[in-house]
Amino acid sequence: MPITTELTRMLGITHPIVQGGMQWVGTPPLAAAVASAGALGMLTALTQPSPDALREAIKETKRRMGNSRGKFGVNITLLPSISPPDYAGYVKAAMDEGVEIFETAGNNPGPIIKLIQSYISPNADALPKRYIIHKCVTIRHALSGQKMGVDCLSIDGFECAGHPGEEDIGGLVLLARAAKELKIPYIASGGIADGRGLASALTLGAAGINMGTRFMCTVESPIHQNIKEKIVASTEQDTVHIFRSLRNTARVFKNAVSMEVVRLERRPGGAKFEDLRELVSGQRGRKVYEDGDSDAGIWSAGITVGLINDIPTCEELVPRIVREAEEIIRGVSASISIDGGQEAWDKVTRESKL
Repeated sequence: MPITTELTRMLGITHPIVQGGMQWVGTPPLAAAVASAGALGMLTALTQPSPDALREAIKETKRRMGNSRGKFGVNITLLPSISPPDYAGYVKAAMDEGVEIFETAGNNPGPIIKLIQSYISPNADALPKRYIIHKCVTIRHALSGQKMGVDCLSIDGFECAGHPGEEDIGGLVLLARAAKELKIPYIASGGIADGRGLASALTLGAAGINMGTRFMCTVESPIHQNIKEKIVASTEQDTVHIFRSLRNTARVFKNAVSMEVVRLERRPGGAKFEDLRELVSGQRGRKVYEDGDSDAGIWSAGITVGLINDIPTCEELVPRIVREAEEIIRGVSASISIDGGQEAWDKVTRESKL
């Protein structure tokens, strides 16, 4: 029996699991495999060099899915830049190709969210339903996203890969706060890689989970096999934060390059971005995934590397996580006694929509 939540009903997916939108990783092979497994696949717009390239990636994803009825979306992450990419072009290209689900993140998402909500493709007769999942790292940003009219929020805890914000609040507290303050569905992101994480997120009120690092370490992930094996061999102590002194904190894998960045930041007087630019180049990070040299550049990884010990297919991984979550929930039901006995516990599980 699949776990049905507000997320699965809203998006028409089988399992309440979302693949994170990861630079150089959220490509057609992975997005199609995740979608075909019954979760929500995610293409990363900025991995593609142009809106036209994104159009082709969407078409390729659909071809790879074949007759699958799975769903995938497009991630639009807004980055601080003096020469920003053509975000509007990416949104319009995705909608022209029939994409209805978007994940937004980053700086000042209001204009892009409004465009997603209002754009009518030349191929459409009317304004179709759009589903927007907005990723944020604080409750105040989540409340802002709610006001903008997004459909779902992705609450990213301090455990996550990439940018956790500057407040260092873990998912346990963020999700509990979200349950008290948000009026729309939310999913848990950061620190989740197995069924125990899914069960915990549901108990904290989330409608599902977002996983990035776990999906990096699958057969269909486009990164080099050496990097997948490096993840399997790693522990939760093998990540580090960079850019702390620049107040643009990012969690990345602990390697020779990231530790040099940390060393430079800790010098008397600190470091400017210009001092770090060559070390943290995106092209160097891309080479990590392409060539398999884990010390070639900076690459994102969450502390869930400590929970990952195999490289399954997405078809194996997704139902396994759901099955584990179901077993854990049943185990808790059998082992914990609460006032009112089994009848009270059954009421709790019904209200959690399991």
